Amino acid sequence: MSRSDETQGLLRTNLITGAQMSDSNKAYLYALTTVLFWSTVATAFKVALSYLDIFQLVFYASLTSAFILVVPVIARGQIKALWITLRTHWKISLIASCLNPLIYYIVLFAAYDRLPAQVAQPINYTWAIVLTMMSMVFLKQRPTGSDFLAAIICYAGVIIIATRGQFTDFQVVDGFGLLLALFSTFIWSSYWILNMKDPRDHQYAMCLNFLTAVPIALTVCLAFSSLDVSFEGIASAVYVGVFEMGLAFLFWSRALRLAENTTRVSTLVFLSPFLSLFFIHQILGESIYASTYVGLVVIVTGLLIQKTFSQPIST
Repeated sequence: MSRSDETQGLLRTNLITGAQMSDSNKAYLYALTTVLFWSTVATAFKVALSYLDIFQLVFYASLTSAFILVVPVIARGQIKALWITLRTHWKISLIASCLNPLIYYIVLFAAYDRLPAQVAQPINYTWAIVLTMMSMVFLKQRPTGSDFLAAIICYAGVIIIATRGQFTDFQVVDGFGLLLALFSTFIWSSYWILNMKDPRDHQYAMCLNFLTAVPIALTVCLAFSSLDVSFEGIASAVYVGVFEMGLAFLFWSRALRLAENTTRVSTLVFLSPFLSLFFIHQILGESIYASTYVGLVVIVTGLLIQKTFSQPIST
Protein backbone atom coordinates (compact mmCIF):
# COMPACT_ATOMS: atom_id res chain seq x y z
CA MET A 1 0.00 0.00 0.00
CA SER A 2 1.40 3.42 -0.94
CA ARG A 3 1.70 6.19 1.62
CA SER A 4 -0.99 8.09 -0.30
CA ASP A 5 -3.44 5.13 -0.03
CA GLU A 6 -2.58 4.70 3.65
CA THR A 7 -3.22 8.38 4.33
CA GLN A 8 -6.58 8.25 2.54
CA GLY A 9 -7.51 5.13 4.52
CA LEU A 10 -6.70 6.87 7.79
CA LEU A 11 -8.74 9.90 6.74
CA ARG A 12 -11.71 7.69 5.90
CA THR A 13 -11.37 5.90 9.26
CA ASN A 14 -11.20 9.21 11.13
CA LEU A 15 -14.26 10.52 9.28
CA ILE A 16 -16.25 7.38 10.15
CA THR A 17 -15.11 7.55 13.77
CA GLY A 18 -15.99 11.23 13.88
CA ALA A 19 -19.48 10.49 12.56
CA GLN A 20 -19.92 7.77 15.19
CA MET A 21 -18.77 10.14 17.92
CA SER A 22 -21.12 12.76 16.55
CA ASP A 23 -24.08 10.36 16.65
CA SER A 24 -23.15 9.28 20.17
CA ASN A 25 -22.91 12.87 21.35
CA LYS A 26 -26.22 13.69 19.68
CA ALA A 27 -27.83 10.73 21.45
CA TYR A 28 -26.72 12.04 24.83
CA LEU A 29 -27.79 15.57 23.91
CA TYR A 30 -31.29 14.41 22.89
CA ALA A 31 -31.54 12.21 25.99
CA LEU A 32 -30.43 14.92 28.42
CA THR A 33 -32.79 17.42 26.78
CA THR A 34 -35.66 14.96 27.21
CA VAL A 35 -34.67 14.38 30.85
CA LEU A 36 -34.80 18.15 31.37
CA PHE A 37 -38.27 18.27 29.78
CA TRP A 38 -39.54 15.47 32.02
CA SER A 39 -37.99 17.13 35.06
CA THR A 40 -40.27 20.14 34.64
CA VAL A 41 -43.56 18.40 33.93
CA ALA A 42 -44.56 17.62 37.54
CA THR A 43 -44.33 21.35 38.23
CA ALA A 44 -46.11 22.11 34.94
CA PHE A 45 -48.97 19.76 35.87
CA LYS A 46 -49.58 21.57 39.15
CA VAL A 47 -49.36 25.00 37.50
CA ALA A 48 -51.74 23.94 34.70
CA LEU A 49 -54.22 22.47 37.17
CA SER A 50 -54.38 25.79 38.97
CA TYR A 51 -55.88 27.31 35.79
CA LEU A 52 -57.66 24.33 34.21
CA ASP A 53 -59.69 21.38 35.33
CA ILE A 54 -58.57 17.84 34.48
CA PHE A 55 -60.70 17.47 31.32
CA GLN A 56 -59.64 20.83 29.89
CA LEU A 57 -55.98 20.01 30.47
CA VAL A 58 -56.28 16.59 28.81
CA PHE A 59 -57.99 18.08 25.74
CA TYR A 60 -55.72 21.08 25.16
CA ALA A 61 -52.52 19.14 25.93
CA SER A 62 -53.57 16.26 23.64
CA LEU A 63 -54.45 18.71 20.86
CA THR A 64 -51.01 20.32 21.18
CA SER A 65 -49.22 17.00 21.20
CA ALA A 66 -51.17 15.74 18.17
CA PHE A 67 -50.02 18.82 16.26
CA ILE A 68 -46.39 18.32 17.33
CA LEU A 69 -46.43 14.65 16.28
CA VAL A 70 -48.22 15.08 12.95
CA VAL A 71 -46.00 17.92 11.66
CA PRO A 72 -42.96 15.65 11.00
CA VAL A 73 -45.23 13.14 9.24
CA ILE A 74 -46.56 15.88 6.95
CA ALA A 75 -43.05 17.29 6.40
CA ARG A 76 -41.81 13.85 5.26
CA GLY A 77 -44.77 13.43 2.90
CA GLN A 78 -46.08 10.43 4.86
CA ILE A 79 -49.63 11.58 5.51
CA LYS A 80 -51.01 9.02 3.00
CA ALA A 81 -49.15 6.20 4.79
CA LEU A 82 -50.53 7.49 8.10
CA TRP A 83 -54.09 7.39 6.71
CA ILE A 84 -53.59 3.86 5.38
CA THR A 85 -52.31 2.79 8.82
CA LEU A 86 -55.40 4.28 10.46
CA ARG A 87 -57.77 2.58 8.02
CA THR A 88 -56.03 -0.76 8.45
CA HIS A 89 -55.58 -0.63 12.21
CA TRP A 90 -58.40 1.64 13.40
CA LYS A 91 -59.43 -0.69 16.24
CA ILE A 92 -56.04 -0.74 17.96
CA SER A 93 -55.69 3.00 17.29
CA LEU A 94 -58.96 3.58 19.15
CA ILE A 95 -58.11 1.28 22.06
CA ALA A 96 -54.57 2.64 22.43
CA SER A 97 -55.74 6.26 22.30
CA CYS A 98 -58.28 5.58 25.05
CA LEU A 99 -55.49 4.19 27.25
CA ASN A 100 -52.93 6.86 26.36
CA PRO A 101 -53.49 9.79 26.41
CA LEU A 102 -57.14 9.76 27.54
CA ILE A 103 -57.59 7.51 30.59
CA TYR A 104 -53.95 7.63 31.65
CA TYR A 105 -53.73 11.41 31.82
CA ILE A 106 -57.21 11.85 33.31
CA VAL A 107 -56.19 9.57 36.19
CA LEU A 108 -52.68 11.02 36.47
CA PHE A 109 -53.90 14.63 36.51
CA ALA A 110 -56.54 13.69 39.08
CA ALA A 111 -53.74 12.30 41.27
CA TYR A 112 -51.69 15.47 40.87
CA ASP A 113 -54.77 17.53 41.67
CA ARG A 114 -55.01 15.84 45.08
CA LEU A 115 -51.37 15.17 45.97
CA PRO A 116 -48.29 17.32 46.45
CA ALA A 117 -46.09 17.12 43.34
CA GLN A 118 -43.24 15.65 45.41
CA VAL A 119 -45.49 12.67 46.24
CA ALA A 120 -47.22 12.06 42.89
CA GLN A 121 -44.08 12.34 40.76
CA PRO A 122 -41.89 9.63 42.36
CA ILE A 123 -44.80 7.16 42.52
CA ASN A 124 -45.30 7.57 38.78
CA TYR A 125 -41.81 6.12 38.21
CA THR A 126 -42.83 2.75 39.64
CA TRP A 127 -44.65 1.93 36.38
CA ALA A 128 -41.58 -0.07 35.28
CA ILE A 129 -42.12 -2.46 38.19
CA VAL A 130 -45.83 -2.75 37.41
CA LEU A 131 -45.01 -3.43 33.75
CA THR A 132 -42.72 -6.30 34.74
CA MET A 133 -45.34 -7.82 37.02
CA MET A 134 -48.14 -7.46 34.47
CA SER A 135 -45.91 -9.00 31.79
CA MET A 136 -45.67 -12.13 33.90
CA VAL A 137 -49.45 -12.49 33.61
CA PHE A 138 -50.22 -11.25 30.09
CA LEU A 139 -46.95 -12.03 28.25
CA LYS A 140 -46.07 -15.17 30.24
CA GLN A 141 -42.74 -13.72 31.37
CA ARG A 142 -40.86 -15.73 33.99
CA PRO A 143 -40.35 -13.81 37.25
CA THR A 144 -36.90 -13.65 38.79
CA GLY A 145 -35.79 -13.04 42.34
CA SER A 146 -34.57 -9.59 41.33
CA ASP A 147 -38.05 -8.72 40.02
CA PHE A 148 -39.63 -9.39 43.40
CA LEU A 149 -36.78 -7.70 45.28
CA ALA A 150 -37.07 -4.60 43.06
CA ALA A 151 -40.85 -4.48 43.62
CA ILE A 152 -40.49 -4.74 47.41
CA ILE A 153 -37.85 -1.99 47.47
CA CYS A 154 -39.82 0.34 45.16
CA TYR A 155 -43.04 0.08 47.13
CA ALA A 156 -41.14 0.53 50.38
CA GLY A 157 -40.06 3.85 48.88
CA VAL A 158 -43.68 4.66 48.02
CA ILE A 159 -44.70 4.00 51.65
CA ILE A 160 -41.88 6.25 52.92
CA ILE A 161 -43.03 9.10 50.66
CA ALA A 162 -46.75 8.60 51.23
CA THR A 163 -46.44 8.53 55.04
CA ARG A 164 -43.66 11.14 55.20
CA GLY A 165 -41.71 8.58 57.19
CA GLN A 166 -44.24 8.56 60.05
CA PHE A 167 -44.71 4.79 60.21
CA THR A 168 -46.24 4.70 63.69
CA ASP A 169 -49.11 7.04 62.81
CA PHE A 170 -49.30 5.81 59.18
CA GLN A 171 -51.07 8.96 58.08
CA VAL A 172 -51.12 8.91 54.28
CA VAL A 173 -51.16 12.37 52.68
CA ASP A 174 -54.29 11.61 50.62
CA GLY A 175 -55.44 8.02 50.38
CA PHE A 176 -57.57 8.40 47.24
CA GLY A 177 -54.94 10.52 45.51
CA LEU A 178 -52.35 7.86 46.32
CA LEU A 179 -54.59 5.15 44.81
CA LEU A 180 -55.02 7.26 41.67
CA ALA A 181 -51.25 7.71 41.33
CA LEU A 182 -50.72 3.96 41.71
CA PHE A 183 -53.60 3.17 39.33
CA SER A 184 -52.02 5.40 36.68
CA THR A 185 -48.97 3.11 36.65
CA PHE A 186 -51.25 0.16 35.83
CA ILE A 187 -52.87 2.08 32.96
CA TRP A 188 -49.47 3.10 31.57
CA SER A 189 -48.20 -0.48 31.85
CA SER A 190 -51.33 -1.79 30.12
CA TYR A 191 -50.66 0.65 27.29
CA TRP A 192 -47.09 -0.62 26.89
CA ILE A 193 -48.18 -4.26 26.92
CA LEU A 194 -50.62 -3.40 24.12
CA ASN A 195 -47.79 -1.50 22.42
CA MET A 196 -45.64 -4.67 22.36
CA LYS A 197 -48.30 -6.39 20.25
CA ASP A 198 -49.01 -3.32 18.10
CA PRO A 199 -48.44 -4.02 14.37
CA ARG A 200 -48.29 -0.30 13.50
CA ASP A 201 -45.09 1.62 12.85
CA HIS A 202 -44.00 3.07 16.21
CA GLN A 203 -44.04 6.73 15.18
CA TYR A 204 -47.28 6.39 13.24
CA ALA A 205 -48.81 4.66 16.25
CA MET A 206 -48.05 7.48 18.68
CA CYS A 207 -49.22 10.10 16.19
CA LEU A 208 -52.48 8.23 15.54
CA ASN A 209 -53.08 7.71 19.26
CA PHE A 210 -53.14 11.46 19.84
CA LEU A 211 -55.00 12.31 16.64
CA THR A 212 -57.68 9.76 17.52
CA ALA A 213 -57.80 10.95 21.12
CA VAL A 214 -58.45 14.61 20.26
CA PRO A 215 -62.15 14.31 19.20
CA ILE A 216 -62.84 11.96 22.13
CA ALA A 217 -61.11 14.32 24.57
CA LEU A 218 -63.13 17.20 23.10
CA THR A 219 -66.40 15.28 23.64
CA VAL A 220 -65.43 14.42 27.24
CA CYS A 221 -64.41 18.01 27.92
CA LEU A 222 -67.69 19.39 26.58
CA ALA A 223 -69.66 16.81 28.59
CA PHE A 224 -67.97 17.41 31.94
CA SER A 225 -66.46 20.89 31.60
CA SER A 226 -66.14 23.61 28.95
CA LEU A 227 -63.63 25.04 26.47
CA ASP A 228 -63.71 28.45 28.14
CA VAL A 229 -60.20 28.90 29.58
CA SER A 230 -57.81 31.75 30.27
CA PHE A 231 -54.64 32.56 28.35
CA GLU A 232 -52.60 31.21 31.28
CA GLY A 233 -54.56 27.97 31.08
CA ILE A 234 -53.93 27.59 27.34
CA ALA A 235 -50.23 28.40 27.77
CA SER A 236 -49.76 25.86 30.55
CA ALA A 237 -51.63 23.14 28.60
CA VAL A 238 -49.50 23.84 25.52
CA TYR A 239 -46.39 23.48 27.66
CA VAL A 240 -47.58 20.09 28.92
CA GLY A 241 -48.50 18.99 25.40
CA VAL A 242 -45.14 20.01 23.98
CA PHE A 243 -42.72 18.98 26.71
CA GLU A 244 -44.44 16.01 28.38
CA MET A 245 -46.05 14.41 25.34
CA GLY A 246 -44.88 15.74 21.95
CA LEU A 247 -41.24 16.81 21.81
CA ALA A 248 -40.26 14.49 24.65
CA PHE A 249 -41.40 11.49 22.60
CA LEU A 250 -39.62 12.67 19.43
CA PHE A 251 -36.37 13.52 21.23
CA TRP A 252 -36.29 10.32 23.30
CA SER A 253 -36.94 8.17 20.21
CA ARG A 254 -34.17 10.01 18.39
CA ALA A 255 -31.78 9.49 21.30
CA LEU A 256 -32.37 5.74 21.36
CA ARG A 257 -31.95 5.46 17.58
CA LEU A 258 -28.61 7.31 17.64
CA ALA A 259 -27.23 5.67 20.78
CA GLU A 260 -24.35 3.22 20.53
CA ASN A 261 -25.37 1.86 23.94
CA THR A 262 -29.08 2.29 24.64
CA THR A 263 -28.70 1.06 28.23
CA ARG A 264 -26.35 3.91 29.12
CA VAL A 265 -28.58 6.48 27.46
CA SER A 266 -31.81 5.16 29.01
CA THR A 267 -30.22 5.17 32.48
CA LEU A 268 -30.12 8.99 32.26
CA VAL A 269 -33.87 8.99 32.91
CA PHE A 270 -33.11 8.39 36.60
CA LEU A 271 -31.79 11.95 36.82
CA SER A 272 -35.27 13.27 36.11
CA PRO A 273 -37.02 12.68 39.47
CA PHE A 274 -34.18 14.34 41.40
CA LEU A 275 -34.10 17.37 39.10
CA SER A 276 -37.87 17.51 39.34
CA LEU A 277 -37.70 18.08 43.11
CA PHE A 278 -35.57 21.16 42.46
CA PHE A 279 -38.23 22.69 40.18
CA ILE A 280 -41.03 21.65 42.54
CA HIS A 281 -39.34 23.50 45.39
CA GLN A 282 -38.21 26.56 43.41
CA ILE A 283 -41.38 27.16 41.36
CA LEU A 284 -44.21 25.63 43.38
CA GLY A 285 -42.68 26.51 46.72
CA GLU A 286 -43.23 23.05 48.19
CA SER A 287 -40.99 22.31 51.15
CA ILE A 288 -39.36 19.02 50.18
CA TYR A 289 -39.48 16.57 53.08
CA ALA A 290 -36.43 14.52 53.98
CA SER A 291 -38.66 11.46 53.62
CA THR A 292 -39.26 12.38 49.96
CA TYR A 293 -35.52 12.25 49.22
CA VAL A 294 -35.15 8.99 51.13
CA GLY A 295 -38.17 7.41 49.45
CA LEU A 296 -37.04 8.55 46.01
CA VAL A 297 -33.57 7.07 46.52
CA VAL A 298 -35.20 3.81 47.60
CA ILE A 299 -37.48 3.77 44.54
CA VAL A 300 -34.62 4.51 42.13
CA THR A 301 -32.52 1.80 43.81
CA GLY A 302 -35.32 -0.70 43.18
CA LEU A 303 -35.64 0.43 39.55
CA LEU A 304 -31.89 0.11 39.00
CA ILE A 305 -31.95 -3.42 40.42
CA GLN A 306 -34.84 -4.28 38.12
CA LYS A 307 -33.09 -2.72 35.12
CA THR A 308 -29.73 -4.37 35.85
CA PHE A 309 -30.69 -7.91 36.80
CA SER A 310 -34.11 -8.63 35.29
CA GLN A 311 -34.61 -10.23 31.88
CA PRO A 312 -35.74 -7.80 29.15
CA ILE A 313 -39.45 -7.93 28.36
CA SER A 314 -40.12 -9.48 24.98
CA THR A 315 -43.18 -10.27 22.95
